[in-house]
Amino acid sequence: MPNILTIDQGTTSTRALVINERGENLGSANLEFTQHFPQPGWVEHDPLEIWNTVREVVPRALAQAKIEPRALAGIGITNQRETIVLWDRATSQPVARALVWQDRRTTDFCRQRQADEPWLRQKTGLMLDPYFSGTKIRWLLESDPNLRRRAEAGQLACGTIDSWLIWQLTGGKVHATDVSNASRTLLLDIHKVQWDDELCRFFQVPKTLLPRVLPSVADYGVTAGIDFLPDGIPIGGVAGDQQAALVGQGGFAPGDAKCTYGTGAFFLSHTGGKPIPSQHRLLTSLAATVDEKPQYVLEGSVFIAGAAVQWLRDGLHLLSSSAEVEAQAARADAAQPVIFVPALVGLGAPHWVPEARGVIFGLTRNTTSAELARAALDGVAFQVVDLIDAADNDAGRPLGTLRVDGGMAQNAWFLQRQADLLGRPVLAALQKEATALGAAFLAGLKVGVWKDVGALRQLTQEGRTFTPKMDEDERKRLVANWRRAVKAVIEFYCAQ
Repeated sequence: MPNILTIDQGTTSTRALVINERGENLGSANLEFTQHFPQPGWVEHDPLEIWNTVREVVPRALAQAKIEPRALAGIGITNQRETIVLWDRATSQPVARALVWQDRRTTDFCRQRQADEPWLRQKTGLMLDPYFSGTKIRWLLESDPNLRRRAEAGQLACGTIDSWLIWQLTGGKVHATDVSNASRTLLLDIHKVQWDDELCRFFQVPKTLLPRVLPSVADYGVTAGIDFLPDGIPIGGVAGDQQAALVGQGGFAPGDAKCTYGTGAFFLSHTGGKPIPSQHRLLTSLAATVDEKPQYVLEGSVFIAGAAVQWLRDGLHLLSSSAEVEAQAARADAAQPVIFVPALVGLGAPHWVPEARGVIFGLTRNTTSAELARAALDGVAFQVVDLIDAADNDAGRPLGTLRVDGGMAQNAWFLQRQADLLGRPVLAALQKEATALGAAFLAGLKVGVWKDVGALRQLTQEGRTFTPKMDEDERKRLVANWRRAVKAVIEFYCAQ
């Protein structure tokens, strides 16, 4: 039976899975890695540590699946998007830490150039925000004149995490990225689906740094010269994590939509073969594609979701494990209306306020870890309410059921709360690893494990449905209070 290895490289951990032709997870392994915060608002990763986590988790997943590496039909890659790596072409060594998508150090540049946002948005579908890769590449090159000199001399390569892994897996033979990752850089014209000279000049990024842009299902080379996989295994599928999750939930057609709860929360709605500009501050990006024909999505990005729970666990030490947040939230006192706006790295869609920071309203001497746990989960759910409202307004019609996946989708209390605050049903994916499954689907299409998209649709399964139970007047009251809190946060930080 043919099997696909998926490498799912996320913001806080790297996971490897072995997926068979029935879409079943035969074996997996996961490893967290270090988060570096050198200054407030700065977030960095060590690219070599990320690569070493890949080297560790792949053999573990294969051992659990009882699969010999040579029996793999192909490899799929999915990754945290917008995080940028700069490395030496000759040595394949990084020349700086990776700047993570959550990093806010380019806020001043973005604010100073706000007048340019309309034409940038028309070409890229994105906002001028520190979130996106182009601002980060510019900062790296500006921070060290030697790096700029080497970049302009063609000695360096740059890319998102997928490009870094492809380079390492192929022994430095392939420098490539897929359309979904490329569309998150502020350097790609999403209409022509190619790197744009005007955009590169604006961000002062030499095009020689950048990888070749390919469809998500394509020939990304074969493994070569690495110690944990034999030479010659084809890499056939690559997509950014959110587009991969949409594939993993069977989202190939206009109107298909999902929300993934990982480190952040990301809502994507497939819009077909034409980009739809958002009138309500969502993003227009390229979907994962199975051929040369571009496909598009509308996206809403929330920067802090599971990271809020991680903060309660690691920052405040209120939880012994992330899973404990469900029981804590369930026993919170409903009479204590604590509101947590989790803008720990700024506010994303639909507000786009990078200067904002997290604020907790309503603390009293009676507030306990239970109320903070509930407020953290509510803060994620309310942000998704704002995204869905914006998407409804862009589409001119309400979304019926919200399909969800990701780590927080295992929390039944949270999904019921999300349904209540949305006022519409929430449908959990039966396969919790929708992101990894999507990357496996893409790679499997390339190497012939599945013949077409229709075969993949038959493999996606639905899980439990959570139906709203909250009174509509109460829902509206809570949402209104949330929006008052967000407005107060924005006014406080933008008034400085």
